[in-house]
Amino acid sequence: MSTDTGIDLVAYSPKDGDARTIQVKTNKRVKPGGGTGKSALDWWLHDDSPAELVAFFDLASERVWLMTHSEAEENAQQNSAGRFHLYMYTDPTVRPKKKDRLVHQWEFERFLLEHHVHATFRI
Repeated sequence: MSTDTGIDLVAYSPKDGDARTIQVKTNKRVKPGGGTGKSALDWWLHDDSPAELVAFFDLASERVWLMTHSEAEENAQQNSAGRFHLYMYTDPTVRPKKKDRLVHQWEFERFLLEHHVHATFRI
């Protein structure tokens, strides 16, 4: 299967015998939000991705957040033109404009691979 389809990995769960499709999104390092704002990690994802799961990878810290496609869409702060934008501020001083959205990196702790993989793969 080609990565052009939006699927980068297929992971097999020995516990339930199911395979899960995964799209991997990477970020080289923290950068200023919007080019000049507070430090953040961010990823863009097509809303019609066929992958069941999305792995958001920060190459600099070697941290991975794993979400179902619907969790990623639900937690994305922006959605436009068939894509959604998920970002995490690494600067704890950021004051979010909307209180009902996760925006700080620490707020996404439950989605870290080591926390979320057990529920996803029923390990």
